[in-house]
Amino acid sequence: MVKKKDSDKNLVNVDEGKSDTVENGDGKPPSFSDPPGYVDNISDEELLADLLETKPQELEGVDSLVVVDGVPQVGPDRLEKLQIVIRKFFSKSGFINDYFPEENGTTKKYIFLEFPTPSLAAEAVRQYNNSKFDKNHTFLVNLFSDFQKYAEIPDEWEPPEPQPYKDQGNMHYYLLEPDSFDQYAITCGIGQSVQIWQNSNPEPTLIDERPHWTETYVKWSPLGTYLGTFHRKGVALWGGPSFEQIMRFSHNGVQFIDFSPCEKYLVTYSPMSEHSSEPKRLIIWDIRTGQEKRFFGTDTSSVWPIFRWSPDDKYFARISLDMLSVYETPSFGLLHKKSFKIPGIRDFSWSPTDNIIAYWVAEKMDVPAKVTLLEIPSRNEIRAKNLFNVADCKIHWQKSGDFLCVKVDRYMKVKKEKNEYKYSGVYCNFEIFHMREKQIPVDSVEIKEAIHAFAWEPVGSKFAIIHGDVPNTCVSFYGVKTGHIPALLKKFEKREANYLFWAPCGQFIVMAGIRNNGGVLDFVDSNDFVIMNSNEHFGISEVEWDPTGRYVVTGNSIWKSKVDNGFVLYSFQGKCIKRNNVENFCQLLWRPRPPSLLSAKQQKEIKKSLKKYNVQFESKDRMRMTKASKELVEKRCRLMKEFDDYRQKRMEQFNEQKTRRLELRDHVDTDELDSDTKNVEEEVVEFFIKEEVTVVESE
Repeated sequence: MVKKKDSDKNLVNVDEGKSDTVENGDGKPPSFSDPPGYVDNISDEELLADLLETKPQELEGVDSLVVVDGVPQVGPDRLEKLQIVIRKFFSKSGFINDYFPEENGTTKKYIFLEFPTPSLAAEAVRQYNNSKFDKNHTFLVNLFSDFQKYAEIPDEWEPPEPQPYKDQGNMHYYLLEPDSFDQYAITCGIGQSVQIWQNSNPEPTLIDERPHWTETYVKWSPLGTYLGTFHRKGVALWGGPSFEQIMRFSHNGVQFIDFSPCEKYLVTYSPMSEHSSEPKRLIIWDIRTGQEKRFFGTDTSSVWPIFRWSPDDKYFARISLDMLSVYETPSFGLLHKKSFKIPGIRDFSWSPTDNIIAYWVAEKMDVPAKVTLLEIPSRNEIRAKNLFNVADCKIHWQKSGDFLCVKVDRYMKVKKEKNEYKYSGVYCNFEIFHMREKQIPVDSVEIKEAIHAFAWEPVGSKFAIIHGDVPNTCVSFYGVKTGHIPALLKKFEKREANYLFWAPCGQFIVMAGIRNNGGVLDFVDSNDFVIMNSNEHFGISEVEWDPTGRYVVTGNSIWKSKVDNGFVLYSFQGKCIKRNNVENFCQLLWRPRPPSLLSAKQQKEIKKSLKKYNVQFESKDRMRMTKASKELVEKRCRLMKEFDDYRQKRMEQFNEQKTRRLELRDHVDTDELDSDTKNVEEEVVEFFIKEEVTVVESE
């Protein structure tokens, strides 16, 4: 380490002394006092802007206060009891402090509740406002900050400024395609690329492709109007001919979305940590306006979708412990201001066509299990059926709403071990509810084997079951008729299938072996139960029918396997049309179509006269194939001409260089093999190929 010399230190001290005394010419220390008559015109906002940003606001803390009106008035002798009852009433709201104001020894008709965050306070207002405390008291719950907000409302109403109209284009343009070609979306590399294709014939047409369009996956809306993409800060909806952004919804960490059946509302779900106090895990949005309609908190045991919608978007419901909560739109409040208290409720499902809820209750002690059909909003119980020795139930509605099947797993014996029930001798019953008949009769089908899959025919009266022991499973088809018990129509034995996929219009079905079943595919016509074709797609992870039921796609996603990723396109008869190997293939989703505007009678007439249109369709197909063949021939001729031109050009160059080649080769022409006879040796080689013996008989 280098030390300073004493002389250097003296120099430093001299310099420092100079800096202290040279500020003023007279040698006096500088003065920082204001001159006489000086006026300070610098505001605190300019001088301390950075500090004033963190200055506590007047309303901070007040936003977390809630005023509860309609509280009973009691004296000092009953105050403690009232506090206990009210604290229990609001125990699930999450408040941290309360205050009961008094006047002349008697409580007033209101109290104050304090919450940790303003969002929890707002949720308490939504949940408890207009809730009934007892027969004579109903609570009116409001934010404390709302009193000042409503007090500042001007006496004269001012109309809002009109917003400029933004034309979003034809959102259903794809339905006007002359040949009714469907569209599908492909996601590659977990959001690296998203492609929109049109399933044209003979080759598909790329409509749009964008890198990093989404960060995880995409999802179509139920009617095909919107394409939803996921991002770190929320969800975006795209649509129109150019797939422009229609709306975006801000919700950090969103992982799941769900559309209402009529596309009026969107539900976004962002899983949070168990210790997070943020209640906005589940948000319901208005799709057209982008407004947040209501948010909910959820527990970690919830199963997606948490909310299930009625077919007309008027109601949505959720299940919790011993309770079924039905909400109505557009108020997004509880139906009739209260939930259904149903002890032991396990699952529920809406009818696809009617405002009817089917739910089942588990058995308890000597009380049997029960399946109930509940009409909304009247809350009338239109049908109920008791079930005994029930281990589990699954509810399956037919797409047309004509039938309901409840798959009931029953047991012979049950044993309880460490708060868990273990069942033995399990068998299965299928309870079939005839929804369109008077008093809704119920038929039963009993199967004493393990059940692997169940599927209704979307349009029709058949259902299919996969049952039996692996690998020799069987596929059975049953028919349902009015006034008759379900009858067995056909049974396919020893099939390697564990999933069933009906065509959207019924009749045709794919029996698929997914995951460990080798990717075996059987295409069946359920009218005469003929296996039209059988194929294999090793590593298959998904099967998707197009909306019209003309094509089927099987895919091998990178989410399941890292090799042989891609998809295969089949006709409804099982004919392989095209195999597509796509690197980092994730998912393929057909774009849905809205329901047909034709009545059932009109559709039936078209099916009867379909032969009239066959000639037109076949003619279009031939023209399309001819056009494709003509384009292919023209392409080949163009390539051949380019090759001939290139060859001719090189031949001319080769001939021009012949003089130079002769000079380099000592005037020996080697362009042809016969030109140099001296250096060529001819050798003849004979090979024995085979020997044949022919016997000729003499006469």
